[in-house]
Amino acid sequence: MNENKIIKLDGSIGEGGGSIIRLSASFSTLFNQPIHISNIRANRSKPGLRQQHLLGLKTLAELTNSNLSSCEVGSSEITLIPGGSIQKSEIDVNVNTAASLGLLLQPIQIASLSMKKSQRLMVRLHGGGTFGKWAPSLNYLKDVTYSVFKKAGLNIDININRHGFYPKGGAKVHCSISMGTDLLKPINMVSLGNIEQINGEIILSNHFQNKNNIGERIKNTIIGEIKRYHHNINANINCRYVPTHSQGLGLHLWANSNTSAIISTGTLLGEKGITSEQLGKLAVKELTEYIKNDIPVDKYLSDQLIPLMVYLKSSSIIKVLEITSHTQTNLDLIKKFSQRNYKIKKEQVGYYIEFD
Repeated sequence: MNENKIIKLDGSIGEGGGSIIRLSASFSTLFNQPIHISNIRANRSKPGLRQQHLLGLKTLAELTNSNLSSCEVGSSEITLIPGGSIQKSEIDVNVNTAASLGLLLQPIQIASLSMKKSQRLMVRLHGGGTFGKWAPSLNYLKDVTYSVFKKAGLNIDININRHGFYPKGGAKVHCSISMGTDLLKPINMVSLGNIEQINGEIILSNHFQNKNNIGERIKNTIIGEIKRYHHNINANINCRYVPTHSQGLGLHLWANSNTSAIISTGTLLGEKGITSEQLGKLAVKELTEYIKNDIPVDKYLSDQLIPLMVYLKSSSIIKVLEITSHTQTNLDLIKKFSQRNYKIKKEQVGYYIEFD
């Protein structure tokens, strides 16, 4: 292969984290462009590949029959020669840590954009975390990201048989992926419109079952705050205690509007030093920012939509409250793989991101 055809990437630029690895590898398979990444996570306290990055790369390579260079935990560079689109119908992935399953699925969901309508993929995840710090929970992906993907034509269904929290993980999850259309539909989300109901799900490990009604206190705080700030919006908040290996608490709020937009708080985790009441108030505050500013795409969804928007044949546009570092990383990397033009237009409140 001609060395000049390999896209060379510096893994330390921008965020310099795992997102560069995940996005570059998935774009490589999606656009059939070989890549070489050097200086992987060079500026981090533990540089090089971590276990979750290594597992994600190997899973993607196996699904797409790609050639991944020899690498291990701590490797500072990798080469990936793509083998094409997803070529398997099922795969089992063993995760021996509490690595985020949401992040593990990210390259797979991007690579899936090139699937044919006749294809089906079943990903069975054994172990890992359904909730994790700085990562989307599977609940968030199911209720928000994959709901928007489904409108475009990519069906991703999550079945959580067991949740997993840090440090032991231990989740059991089935993820089914299929293409519901021959041609993906464009994304047009520029106005939030009206919201009649705010939904919420609070997931607590059974360790909290008899501890001061923590789940119910968070739920009641959320309902009270919604009534306080949004008089005409109903609240539907569910609280569930689930068996897990490690103690943990995660939640998110989301709302569907009459313009088919879906906004969310993203994933919020219970942590030491944050009371139940503070967590409930923070959740409503996060969602309120989008409602009062008429923003139809939350900051966690925006970066997940960029790969879909660039791969679509027709023009797409979204409105966001801010250009996050993750979104900017997506946009910067896209320039390396595609000639597709995009523009960002700043408004008095928020920004439009449009692909021609």
